[in-house]
Amino acid sequence: MTNPRRTPRTTLTSLLVSGVSLAVIGAVTPSRVHAQSSGSPASRNALASTIDAIVNRPEYRHAFFGIEIFSLDTHQPIYQLNADKFFVPGSTTKLLTEGTALELLGADHRFHTRVYRTGPVQRDGTLDGDLVLVAAGDPDLSNRVQPDGSLAFENEDHSYGGSPDTRAVPGDPLLVLRELARQVRQHGIKAVHGSVIVDASLFPEGDRELGTGVVISPIVVNDNVVDVTVAPGRTPGDSVTLHISPETPYVRFVNRATTSVPDSSPNINWASDSAAPDGSHVVTVSGTVPAGKPGILFSWPVDEPTRFAEVAFAQALGAEGVRATAIAPGRHIDIATLARGYADSMVAAEHVSPPFSQEVKVTLKVSQNLHASMGPFLLGALVAHQGTAKAGFAEERRFLKQAGLDLSGASQSDGAGGSAHFTPDFVVHFLAYMAAQKDFPLYDAALPVLGRDGTLWNIQVGSPAAGHVHAKTGTYERDDLLNDMMMVDGKGLAGYITTADGRRLAFAAYANNVAASTDPDAITRGVGQALGEIAAAAYGVAP
Repeated sequence: MTNPRRTPRTTLTSLLVSGVSLAVIGAVTPSRVHAQSSGSPASRNALASTIDAIVNRPEYRHAFFGIEIFSLDTHQPIYQLNADKFFVPGSTTKLLTEGTALELLGADHRFHTRVYRTGPVQRDGTLDGDLVLVAAGDPDLSNRVQPDGSLAFENEDHSYGGSPDTRAVPGDPLLVLRELARQVRQHGIKAVHGSVIVDASLFPEGDRELGTGVVISPIVVNDNVVDVTVAPGRTPGDSVTLHISPETPYVRFVNRATTSVPDSSPNINWASDSAAPDGSHVVTVSGTVPAGKPGILFSWPVDEPTRFAEVAFAQALGAEGVRATAIAPGRHIDIATLARGYADSMVAAEHVSPPFSQEVKVTLKVSQNLHASMGPFLLGALVAHQGTAKAGFAEERRFLKQAGLDLSGASQSDGAGGSAHFTPDFVVHFLAYMAAQKDFPLYDAALPVLGRDGTLWNIQVGSPAAGHVHAKTGTYERDDLLNDMMMVDGKGLAGYITTADGRRLAFAAYANNVAASTDPDAITRGVGQALGEIAAAAYGVAP
């Protein structure tokens, strides 16, 4: 298994997708690597000694660490360890993806998702034509949207199902589609003589992001997953109960899962997934969950986000009293011809997203793989006006070069971190550049906070540094079947520290090639906490 974020061991087998091959970085024992730090002798010795004690722990004897801690006040590094070597960064890659998008699209950029009619509305309210929902690349057509214009998130995002800590944002995941349906009804449309169509031509649909296998698409309803909460029965052997959200005709779940003994581990699988001619799916749920424990949320990724959205939107229209059906599979639609009719006078509904800075916050706080994977495609479509990831990376390359960064220290081929290598030195210089931009307060506020929220909610909770480190986590792990363990190819933590005496630091800390047990929390308890300790040590360093 490869994963640029972190997925509990109980992840459904259908989500275990192959990542790209990553070059193996040769293991070097920490006692043999060169480290340097600057500052007063006392502070240099204290910081170096603390970090040395961490990286020299027995469990890291085969691992390879790279660290740079950089003063944003003096513009000089205060500590370096293998800072010019490549490391597998995992989801710290999202720092670049989201920072670049924030700068190139703008913090106030808003996605405009419109619904067009293709014909006139008759006196009886019948639309003589189709309803076309045009995907604008908004990643948040969901219940994340709050009344105050913010986007909500849970620390353990629902896209990473299988952990007892996983939560979905409360509310109706079809919230935005229902609001669009209400607007259609308010425009006097009571029936659609044609079909409900989704135009997803902004960029190609079909690639799967490399962490959970969710399909990348310009149309994103409920993060392109269906939440399946599995709750145990009263006693072992009983059938489990399933709660499906959202419930749509797109997929029906058949329950074959049972309750296991109280101390067992949950093990839920999509045993089969069959598609019908109309594009709908029947999924068989098998496996077990332990008795006496709360329900656990699992995520089923939809195979065709466009079809999922068409069916869900037709359902939402029906709930508003608008008779409509999703386009029949196999019906040929000339999207280019449809697009020529997208005039303001033909708009039947529109959803305007919260500002893009809110989307950056969601992606960085919870390490949302799908949203980050969309980043290069969005830059390609909205900035380069070519709907490809290659065009988006060309924009990112241009941006990074204009920022004066040395790209020999960076390699990246996806937005989330499934295919990337960075040097710690490159990352801290990128962070230093972002710290000098006008929208830095928004970028900084979007990062998880040590011991408080996002993917750092459970790291160094009791440390004096908790609340003072804003940083992005990263994990890239795979199965080690030989030893019945996990191999962490890359674990990272990078971001900003405000020290105890008010100084500002940027830092990047990476540990590659770390062995870990298959316990779902082993990586967090082990190397995750160790990187948090390094950040905490920098927080307390004296001038």
